[in-house]
Order: sequence, then structure tokens, then C-alpha cells
Amino acid sequence: MFSESGLRMPEPTTSQAPQCRRCGTCCAKGGPALHRADREVVDSGKIPLNHLFTIRQGEPSYDNIRRAYAPAAGDIIKVKGAADNDATCIFLDQERVGCDIYDARPVECRVLTCWDTRAIMAMYDQERLTRADLLARLPGLNDLVAEHQQRCDYGRVALWADHIRQGRDADEATQSLLDAIRYDHSLRQVAVSRGLDPGLLEFLFGRPLSLTIRMFRVKLAKKAEQVTIVPAL
Repeated sequence: MFSESGLRMPEPTTSQAPQCRRCGTCCAKGGPALHRADREVVDSGKIPLNHLFTIRQGEPSYDNIRRAYAPAAGDIIKVKGAADNDATCIFLDQERVGCDIYDARPVECRVLTCWDTRAIMAMYDQERLTRADLLARLPGLNDLVAEHQQRCDYGRVALWADHIRQGRDADEATQSLLDAIRYDHSLRQVAVSRGLDPGLLEFLFGRPLSLTIRMFRVKLAKKAEQVTIVPAL
């Protein structure tokens, strides 16, 4: 194409560099995991602790690199969903389709581009924030979290569940797992009765063990008026 002066003009093009349309699709798939780069926005209260939950070490979680479920290598602290049955990030305003904390959004949100996921895939399991990082100034809670992690260790839960499914030392494994579930439940109740915000429970202690045992293909059941644990199909 030439101009009236005879100079060659650039050809018209309809191609443009991809841009985020801020459609909210990625937010609807779940809140981000937090990294050490996000510590300041948590410490400052811009992302409150009661808006977070923890996938604990050993808990099965979806590995985006391997595209399969695998035991978490350590704490994965994530932003909660909008509701128990809605994984949509709690910070997404679904009416206006906008982020309530856009200027303080986590680093995963900043690097994610849905048309090219290489940047987030390269960093998603690096330098993750831990509960110990955030509770360093609260030794009482840190000690309680460490005790809970030891008594409700997912490595042992996986072993007990395997014994129950396979029928090997099933009675002993059942009792051990029931003891861990009762401890987990009681600790949460006592913590709230002493003034702890119930919204902090899933950040401090992860999701209730009575629910997460289903990921190990076992479940609570009643048998002869007693609570027991049986294989889950």
C-alpha cells in the first residue's frame, strides 16, 4: 500500500498482542497459592489470615507440573474460595468481575497470563509461604500448629488408611486414625471456645481431618452404634 506521496505504508493488520480481558475465568478456578514475595501483603493485613487456608504437608494436592495429585511437599497456603462449594477466589467481586485487592494481588496473579502459562509454571512451587513464616511472632500458636502437624501427620494417615483398605492390622489402624480425628476436632473446638476466630482454623490446622480422609479412600461410618472407619469406594 502506498500513500499519495508514493511512500510505502505499513500493511493493515488485525493481529494484536494478547491482553488480559479481566474476564475472571482464572479467578473462578480457585484462589492462588502464596509465596514469600506475598508476605508483606499478609503481614500488613491486606490479605487477612482468615481468608486463607492451608494444604498441609503430605495432603494430596493437584500438581500443576505433573498434572496429577501428589502429597504436598510442605505447606501450600491458598486464598479461600467464595463458599464451601464454590472455589472462586474470595477476592473476586463476581458482580462487577473485578478483584477487590487488585493493587495487592498475590504474585501468582501478577505473573499469570492464560495464553502463556510458562511464567507461573516456572515459579508456582518455588519459595512458598509457610505457616511458620507468618506465625513467627506468635510462638504459642506456632507451637500449637507444630503439635497438630505431628499428631495429625498425613504420612501416618496414609499408612493407617492403607491398612484399613487392605485389612492389615485394620483394628489398630482404625483406632489410631480415630484418635487423630478426635484430637483434630477437639483442638478446633477448644481454640474457638478460647476466643480464636473460627475463620482462622483452616489456615492454622488445614481442613478437618474427618473430611480429608476421603482423599485416602476411607470414610467415617457408624457400625453397631459406634463410629468407625471403612474403605470408601
